[in-house]
Amino acid sequence: MKKLLIGVVLLFAAIAATLYLSPATLLTTIQFAQREMAGLTAKQVQVGDSTIHYLEGGSQAAPTVLLLHGFAADKDQWLPFVLQLSSQYHVLALDLPGFGENSKNPDAAYDVGAQAERLAAFIRQLGIHQPNIVGSSMGGWIAALHAARYPDQVSSVALFDNAGITSPQPSEFQLILERGEANPLLISSPEDFDRLMPLIFVKPPQVPGPLKQLVIDKAIASHEFNQEIFAQLLEHYIPLEPVLARIKVPVLLLWGAQDKVFDVSSIEVMKPLLKQPSVVIMQDCGHAPMVERPEETATHYEAFLDSIKG
Repeated sequence: MKKLLIGVVLLFAAIAATLYLSPATLLTTIQFAQREMAGLTAKQVQVGDSTIHYLEGGSQAAPTVLLLHGFAADKDQWLPFVLQLSSQYHVLALDLPGFGENSKNPDAAYDVGAQAERLAAFIRQLGIHQPNIVGSSMGGWIAALHAARYPDQVSSVALFDNAGITSPQPSEFQLILERGEANPLLISSPEDFDRLMPLIFVKPPQVPGPLKQLVIDKAIASHEFNQEIFAQLLEHYIPLEPVLARIKVPVLLLWGAQDKVFDVSSIEVMKPLLKQPSVVIMQDCGHAPMVERPEETATHYEAFLDSIKG
């Protein structure tokens, strides 16, 4: 009932913002509404030389679910997914260093190795006991590498369409890069954004015009820095194939069957290398299942957690 009341109140606030306020205010209102309904509060913590912004909710006595976003995304990409999760979890969704509200230090390292070390430090700093880590795309790459390096620091890992694997069947995204064409993940114009949406989603979400322009403007503003991070990811590329066998805990491989960024055939490589794999392939779904089909994705994830209890 509380969530329903919050939703109704903030729906009217969003309508008011649409009519009278700026797109930035509207976006802030929507995010605030989703965070409230998900029971998440914005926080920040100093970890080494990085200030990490994150969302936290639920009982700290409950099992922890820690969420890692993909390249050029942020912690709020998880809000539709968290809204569907049971209240029986302690949830953390963080902005990976270099993204979201975090500072962008041009002299820092943002390759997956460096990010995996920061993740380990974040877990130690907050005193989190063996979280269940979920990573999407680049976040999945980091989550898998972290679990291989720190196997006693995690209870389980869920990888949603993760990077870091050479798939038997190349994806459309990989073929674009091999042809030397512009990286579609780096937005420098509204046309770039329109080309990216069908690469990510089977059914792209409908975004109101003013909000869409705000998202595009933010992506364009981050273009140069994101380009530097992507270059680091390639220059310091760490393949997952040699390290997956070191992951001791159960791993969920969840993939959109129509993923055009990282092909679903990646599962054929990963599954034999893992000690305790589970596989879910979502039909008619693209690269970001937790955004495109959040309720179904959360149901699959909760079933995975239920299956490994005890």
